[in-house]
Amino acid sequence: MAKKVTQHILTKEIEQDLLPYINKPAQYLGGEFNSIKKEWDTVKARVAFCFPDTYEIGMSHLGLRVLYQVVNEKHDYLMERSFAPMTDMEELMRAKEVPLFSWESYTAIKDFDFVAFTLQYEMSYTNILNMLDLAGLPIEASARSEGPIVIAGGPGAYNPEPLVDFIDLFVLGEGEEAIIELLDLWMKVKAAGGNKLDYLKAATAIEGVYVPLFYKPVYAEAGKLVGMQNEPFAPPVIQKRLIRDVDNVSFPTDGIVPFTQVVHDRVMLEVMRGCNRGCRFCQKSMEVLLEQADKAIAATGYDEIGMISLSTADYSCVGPLIDELMARYAKEGVSVSLPSLRADAFSVSLAEKVQRVRKSGLTFAPEAGSQRLRDIINKGVCEADIMQAVASAFAQGWNSIKLYFMMGLPGETLDDLEAIAYLTKDIIHKAKEVRPEGSKKPINITVSVAVFVPKPHTPFQWYGQEKAENIRKRQSYLRDLFRSIKQARLVCHDSPLSFLEAVFSRGDRKLNQVLKRAWQLGCKFDGWSEHFDLEKWNTAFRECGIVPEDYANRDFAKDDYLPWQHMSSGVSVKWLWHEWEKAKQALVTDDCRHGKCSGCGVCTAVGCDNIYLNSAEK
Repeated sequence: MAKKVTQHILTKEIEQDLLPYINKPAQYLGGEFNSIKKEWDTVKARVAFCFPDTYEIGMSHLGLRVLYQVVNEKHDYLMERSFAPMTDMEELMRAKEVPLFSWESYTAIKDFDFVAFTLQYEMSYTNILNMLDLAGLPIEASARSEGPIVIAGGPGAYNPEPLVDFIDLFVLGEGEEAIIELLDLWMKVKAAGGNKLDYLKAATAIEGVYVPLFYKPVYAEAGKLVGMQNEPFAPPVIQKRLIRDVDNVSFPTDGIVPFTQVVHDRVMLEVMRGCNRGCRFCQKSMEVLLEQADKAIAATGYDEIGMISLSTADYSCVGPLIDELMARYAKEGVSVSLPSLRADAFSVSLAEKVQRVRKSGLTFAPEAGSQRLRDIINKGVCEADIMQAVASAFAQGWNSIKLYFMMGLPGETLDDLEAIAYLTKDIIHKAKEVRPEGSKKPINITVSVAVFVPKPHTPFQWYGQEKAENIRKRQSYLRDLFRSIKQARLVCHDSPLSFLEAVFSRGDRKLNQVLKRAWQLGCKFDGWSEHFDLEKWNTAFRECGIVPEDYANRDFAKDDYLPWQHMSSGVSVKWLWHEWEKAKQALVTDDCRHGKCSGCGVCTAVGCDNIYLNSAEK
């Protein structure tokens, strides 16, 4: 680790040999307004943040922007960006032998001290292998005794096992503090003359850091996972990192303004982290958000402010915040956008507030058509709430709304699918009933139905995904139901993609070999329908002797060892199992703000007692 770091700058190769011959060259230029380029030799540690998808998607990711600022505001450290090149760019890069590079300085990724990936979606995992290879790095961690330390974080880190062969260390939870601690530790180990192994051992002492090298899965004779053996110096359970005061963490108000359009081309305000309906309720103060909005609009020139969270309508100051934002910016043509809304009239009133600049569509997420199924998933809304919300929307002049549902939820029957169609018909009828007199635009309802993917660290982690054959039959059944609903458009999500997502969400280390083989067969950009090739994936599973249904469709028992059991999201496993038992009985758990604590365990560190669960167990 003490050897001098070199910098291979690829300006000539990129600008002369690549950019004139590809589509959308502007996305590779770098040098955007507010991007940060530090002098390579003036810093002591260098991080390449690699987003495993295209520029237009990666630059819409708030986490990238946050970590970019957190690292670059430190004098001794720098972070530069890299993205997965589109296929035409990659083909030319390989033909011209140009390695993957950073956008800020056109420096080869292999020259950085750290290469950091974000795990946002299981179907981007092959892109990680492809980017490592394109960078000229061995894809397997065991072959990288020298060179950059490859780290990963994000939602996928809650079950990192399908990727452990390729990543040196994972960060579980929020990364703003952890990334600086990792860089500080690197400086300390390097100063002491330590090597990469010394660094990885020392990193296990940082909360939230998982170094898979020091953990070995234990399998029974039949191949069933029964445990995880850790080295004595490595913690048996990795605790999620948590930012407890979101007001005082760095936020990118002077964010990068891309040269080309990206998916979310706007200022982003993070009003909350997590969702209070799952017992976590960390809010930013209204004053901080207004200050961030003022700085961001001034620094970027954007004409839209996106309010980002999992449950924006639950932010306690959301109404006054929107009122103040509109008062400040409406006259300047700056709009405010909201994510998908809870299906209630309050959410519609919020949406009505933000329509003063430009009117957009409304999106509601009932998730399930029947009340029984909404109770099973603890959605917390009833049909009266939904109808009141859509009635309010159409009465205020909306003509188009989107409805999100899931298929394959635990306990689902054909009656629940019929309920989606019946609810859609009722909404159309209500729209005609309440629309302002003289409305001429046609009513347009888009019904989007995704395939449910059970995720780790949720009450449904023990539930196996509905079999693919049954999903296809149910999609066909639902399409038949909607043929007679002329003012609604049904969109069913791709079930093979959801199946693979479930495989890697619930998988163990055996899937590393499948991932590698699929990449070798040419799999990449698997989340894009035009690139996804199910036959290649089937070949990879077959050649590796792995039955993917054993991962996606298997129901876990209470005493089974789960592949992610050595990772802690902060939620008690007892509570999750208790919620799974309640779900099977269609019993709901109240929002903690409106009743007693449900005992999930997240708030224990700040003095919240497990009142509900303890009393239930007694």
